[in-house]
Amino acid sequence: MNLQRLCDALLASRGFAHKRDISPVMRQLSPVLPAGIRVGDDCAAIPDGDGHLLFAIEGFVEDFVEKMPWFAGYCGVMVNVSDIYAMGGRPLAVVDAVWSAGSQAGAPVLEGLSEASRRYGVPIVGGHTNARTERSQLAVAIVGRAKRLLTSFDARPGDKLLMAIDLRGEWQHPYPYWNASTSAPAERLRADLELFPALAESGLCDAAKDISMAGAIGTALMLLECSKAGASIDIDAIPRPDGIDLDDEAALLRWLTAFPSYGFVLSVGGPHVDGVLGRFRERGIACAVVGQVHALPQVTLCHAGQTATLWDVAAQAFITAGDESRQG
Repeated sequence: MNLQRLCDALLASRGFAHKRDISPVMRQLSPVLPAGIRVGDDCAAIPDGDGHLLFAIEGFVEDFVEKMPWFAGYCGVMVNVSDIYAMGGRPLAVVDAVWSAGSQAGAPVLEGLSEASRRYGVPIVGGHTNARTERSQLAVAIVGRAKRLLTSFDARPGDKLLMAIDLRGEWQHPYPYWNASTSAPAERLRADLELFPALAESGLCDAAKDISMAGAIGTALMLLECSKAGASIDIDAIPRPDGIDLDDEAALLRWLTAFPSYGFVLSVGGPHVDGVLGRFRERGIACAVVGQVHALPQVTLCHAGQTATLWDVAAQAFITAGDESRQG
């Protein structure tokens, strides 16, 4: 495997491109953000009594909704639920916005939404429908609550960087989606996600982030940028399904840019690492130390003695608005 070529391919990937689009948006919106609200987490966290209200929203690309409407609807709930749990919260309710060229075209999207609502135990309480558009589109929003937050801003130099991924799934062809949700027992799905509020409330984890369409490496980069830190990530250590050979660059790139239905990056202090690893393994979820957080704000990849710099956070913003967004 040529490590620099892998870095170049990651930077050119669709998931990275979508995340880089966030930075110019934040430069425009940062002047109107309320004091104390930090942008870059999986959810907006609003102080509320002895905890936080959590808000999140996901929009889906048109080709995905057109070609896989049922699964797109299912993902509408699934990915929002993961965002809430990644921040140490528990979901309360979902609303959706569905556009379609007729009611029949929108039906599979609604069926997928309904199935995920049942399986994850999160009610759909309202939304918006337009069945008179030229093409299908979908956006889903969620509200939740956390007693104690896990954020993207609290990774500390010296922490171990962990990745937890449920490998009990299969590819959702032809897209780079690893589906470990639709065939899993609903009770197991909910219990697996409950690990995160438990980690938050016990203080065992410093920071966490749900692995998004930027994939495992891109998600780690987002977390580290928010924390004004860097890390060296060992490609070999990242949990992966059987059959993905490190020497098969195409297969490896597909995995590293995949959206896993259950996948998280965590920053954990040394004394707690074994305990956190054990909690995931007890649930049958692959979890491994993949690197160490350091103060130098650079993200490098390592493999078999090779090292390559993926991103210099100090030199260029990835998802933040730049220096002004990293104050405080």
